[in-house]
Amino acid sequence: KMSKYEAESKHKISKWGTWGCEVSKFDWEYSGTETAYVLEGEVLVTPTGAWASCKPTKVEAGDLVVFPDGMTCVWDVTKPIKKHFNFS
Repeated sequence: KMSKYEAESKHKISKWGTWGCEVSKFDWEYSGTETAYVLEGEVLVTPTGAWASCKPTKVEAGDLVVFPDGMTCVWDVTKPIKKHFNFS
């Protein structure tokens, strides 16, 4: 876990884009490496396809995560989520 203050001082997250969604479940494919800081909510990310050998991971408020370019997965949003994101 990382505080919002720490994420701001280390990564300048306030300059990143912001995205959010309600409780839902959907397939996703990353086109670019995404670093995200979760402001609120919770999602279970289950890798699929070539990434299926990776275990499902719960991502929640306070987590700083990196999703690799080309990763395919299912997003199961269990609590409405809001995040800052940056592609590299």
